Amino acid sequence: MPAPALRLAITGGIGSGKSTVARLFVNLGAILVDADALSHELTAPGGAAIAPIIEQFGASVLTQDGALDRSAMRTRVFADPQARRTLEHIMHPLVGQLASERGRDAERAGFGCVLYDIPLLAESSGWRRRVDRVLVVDCDPDTQIERVMNRSQLSRTAVEAIIAAQATRERRLHCADCVIDNTHVSLETLAFEVKHLASCFGL
Repeated sequence: MPAPALRLAITGGIGSGKSTVARLFVNLGAILVDADALSHELTAPGGAAIAPIIEQFGASVLTQDGALDRSAMRTRVFADPQARRTLEHIMHPLVGQLASERGRDAERAGFGCVLYDIPLLAESSGWRRRVDRVLVVDCDPDTQIERVMNRSQLSRTAVEAIIAAQATRERRLHCADCVIDNTHVSLETLAFEVKHLASCFGL
């Protein structure tokens, strides 16, 4: 009987390079369950989150085709902490349920590692119980800000506001079983570190 799959959660602040590390793990044979992608699926036209979102926020937060207007909702939750909590109360259970289903499908398909990309893991206590290991991709705040400004053309103030709305760096590191430091690291070095860590996990 094959060994059970390693359930590995990966998280990190915006601009940390978490998505790059996730791709490197996929290149080594892991299968990725991406919470952001699941969130988009759930808030697409007819998605399971649309009805409760309308109930709480009204149809004004939808696009003409019936999907969540993510820009409008982002503006609203940044301005109103209670709106943010309401949205999280809707989305977190739905994302968690769908992620678990996709993870079980991957395990049945024989994958040795199911990699859960969970940006808000530190904010969601339930995730820690669902996985075997938590990997945090870390970098210093100045590097985060520089990367996001360069890729998104956002102002420094806007990026700082996004970072302030996420869990603190200390809180993420507190929940980590292992950490990859991605501050001023080349892609080659990062790939080497991921390969070494994967080998420690038996991948």
